[in-house]
Amino acid sequence: MALTSAFTSFNLPVKNVEQSKAFFTGLGFELNPQFPVNENSVAIVIGDNLQVMLINQVFFNTLTEKQSVDTSKYAQMTIALAFESREKVDEIVNTAVSLGGKLHAEPEDHGSIMYHWGFVDLDGHLWAINYMNMDAAQG
Repeated sequence: MALTSAFTSFNLPVKNVEQSKAFFTGLGFELNPQFPVNENSVAIVIGDNLQVMLINQVFFNTLTEKQSVDTSKYAQMTIALAFESREKVDEIVNTAVSLGGKLHAEPEDHGSIMYHWGFVDLDGHLWAINYMNMDAAQG
Protein backbone atom coordinates (compact mmCIF):
# COMPACT_ATOMS: atom_id res chain seq x y z
CA MET A 1 0.00 0.00 0.00
CA ALA A 2 1.24 3.48 -0.85
CA LEU A 3 2.26 5.81 1.93
CA THR A 4 -0.47 8.41 2.58
CA SER A 5 -0.99 11.02 5.25
CA ALA A 6 -4.15 10.96 7.39
CA PHE A 7 -3.87 14.72 7.91
CA THR A 8 -1.68 17.33 6.23
CA SER A 9 -0.65 20.70 7.60
CA PHE A 10 1.94 23.01 6.17
CA ASN A 11 3.44 26.06 7.84
CA LEU A 12 3.78 29.47 6.21
CA PRO A 13 5.57 32.38 7.85
CA VAL A 14 3.53 35.59 7.98
CA LYS A 15 4.30 39.11 9.12
CA ASN A 16 1.01 39.61 10.94
CA VAL A 17 -1.10 36.64 12.08
CA GLU A 18 -4.24 38.73 12.63
CA GLN A 19 -4.10 40.32 9.16
CA SER A 20 -3.44 36.95 7.53
CA LYS A 21 -6.32 35.40 9.47
CA ALA A 22 -8.64 38.18 8.22
CA PHE A 23 -7.40 37.67 4.65
CA PHE A 24 -8.01 33.92 4.54
CA THR A 25 -11.30 33.98 6.44
CA GLY A 26 -12.33 36.82 4.10
CA LEU A 27 -11.75 34.40 1.22
CA GLY A 28 -14.18 32.01 2.90
CA PHE A 29 -11.83 29.57 4.60
CA GLU A 30 -12.54 28.62 8.21
CA LEU A 31 -10.36 28.38 11.29
CA ASN A 32 -9.54 24.90 12.54
CA PRO A 33 -11.22 24.82 15.98
CA GLN A 34 -8.82 22.07 17.12
CA PHE A 35 -5.91 24.53 17.11
CA PRO A 36 -5.83 27.61 19.34
CA VAL A 37 -5.50 31.04 17.77
CA ASN A 38 -2.79 33.17 19.36
CA GLU A 39 -0.31 35.88 18.45
CA ASN A 40 2.06 33.24 17.02
CA SER A 41 -0.23 31.19 14.80
CA VAL A 42 -3.62 30.37 13.36
CA ALA A 43 -4.75 27.19 11.61
CA ILE A 44 -6.83 27.64 8.45
CA VAL A 45 -8.73 24.66 6.99
CA ILE A 46 -8.23 24.58 3.21
CA GLY A 47 -9.55 21.11 2.42
CA ASP A 48 -10.54 17.73 3.80
CA ASN A 49 -7.77 16.79 6.23
CA LEU A 50 -5.69 19.73 4.98
CA GLN A 51 -4.74 22.95 6.70
CA VAL A 52 -2.23 25.76 6.53
CA MET A 53 -0.66 27.07 9.73
CA LEU A 54 0.02 30.78 9.41
CA ILE A 55 2.91 31.35 11.79
CA ASN A 56 4.39 34.65 12.92
CA GLN A 57 7.72 35.13 11.11
CA VAL A 58 9.70 35.59 14.33
CA PHE A 59 8.26 32.42 15.88
CA PHE A 60 8.64 30.54 12.58
CA ASN A 61 12.36 31.32 12.63
CA THR A 62 12.67 29.48 15.97
CA LEU A 63 11.37 26.28 14.32
CA THR A 64 14.26 25.91 11.90
CA GLU A 65 17.95 26.66 11.64
CA LYS A 66 17.47 27.75 8.02
CA GLN A 67 16.50 31.21 6.88
CA SER A 68 12.99 31.55 5.56
CA VAL A 69 12.55 32.66 1.97
CA ASP A 70 12.29 36.36 1.16
CA THR A 71 9.06 36.15 -0.85
CA SER A 72 9.67 39.55 -2.43
CA LYS A 73 12.59 37.93 -4.30
CA TYR A 74 12.04 34.16 -4.28
CA ALA A 75 9.25 31.61 -4.62
CA GLN A 76 9.66 28.54 -2.46
CA MET A 77 6.49 26.79 -3.58
CA THR A 78 3.09 27.33 -5.13
CA ILE A 79 0.07 26.13 -3.19
CA ALA A 80 -2.36 24.70 -5.73
CA LEU A 81 -6.02 24.20 -4.85
CA ALA A 82 -8.84 22.96 -7.08
CA PHE A 83 -12.45 24.13 -6.93
CA GLU A 84 -15.75 23.18 -8.51
CA SER A 85 -16.03 25.77 -11.31
CA ARG A 86 -14.33 28.46 -13.36
CA GLU A 87 -16.63 30.99 -11.72
CA LYS A 88 -15.42 29.91 -8.27
CA VAL A 89 -11.80 30.35 -9.42
CA ASP A 90 -12.57 33.91 -10.58
CA GLU A 91 -14.47 34.66 -7.37
CA ILE A 92 -11.61 33.50 -5.14
CA VAL A 93 -8.90 35.37 -7.05
CA ASN A 94 -10.95 38.57 -7.31
CA THR A 95 -11.77 38.40 -3.59
CA ALA A 96 -8.08 37.85 -2.76
CA VAL A 97 -7.19 41.00 -4.71
CA SER A 98 -9.97 42.98 -2.99
CA LEU A 99 -8.52 41.90 0.38
CA GLY A 100 -5.03 43.18 -0.47
CA GLY A 101 -3.54 40.28 -2.39
CA LYS A 102 -2.00 40.66 -5.83
CA LEU A 103 -2.67 38.90 -9.11
CA HIS A 104 -0.25 36.19 -10.12
CA ALA A 105 -0.18 36.12 -13.94
CA GLU A 106 -3.19 36.14 -16.24
CA PRO A 107 -5.88 33.45 -16.22
CA GLU A 108 -5.03 30.35 -18.25
CA ASP A 109 -7.87 28.65 -20.08
CA HIS A 110 -7.16 25.10 -21.21
CA GLY A 111 -10.54 24.51 -22.77
CA SER A 112 -12.83 21.94 -21.22
CA ILE A 113 -10.01 20.36 -19.18
CA MET A 114 -8.63 23.08 -16.90
CA TYR A 115 -8.89 26.73 -15.94
CA HIS A 116 -6.14 28.29 -13.84
CA TRP A 117 -5.58 31.66 -12.18
CA GLY A 118 -3.65 32.70 -9.12
CA PHE A 119 -2.89 35.28 -6.49
CA VAL A 120 -0.10 36.29 -4.16
CA ASP A 121 -1.21 36.60 -0.53
CA LEU A 122 -0.28 39.39 1.89
CA ASP A 123 3.07 37.74 2.62
CA GLY A 124 4.10 36.94 -0.94
CA HIS A 125 3.07 33.26 -0.98
CA LEU A 126 1.83 32.02 -4.37
CA TRP A 127 -1.60 30.40 -4.61
CA ALA A 128 -2.71 28.62 -7.79
CA ILE A 129 -6.50 28.39 -7.96
CA ASN A 130 -7.78 25.82 -10.42
CA TYR A 131 -10.86 24.25 -11.90
CA MET A 132 -10.15 20.79 -13.29
CA ASN A 133 -12.68 18.77 -15.23
CA MET A 134 -11.47 15.29 -14.39
CA ASP A 135 -13.93 13.63 -16.79
CA ALA A 136 -12.57 15.64 -19.73
CA ALA A 137 -8.98 15.06 -18.60
CA GLN A 138 -9.48 11.29 -18.56
CA GLY A 139 -11.30 11.23 -21.89
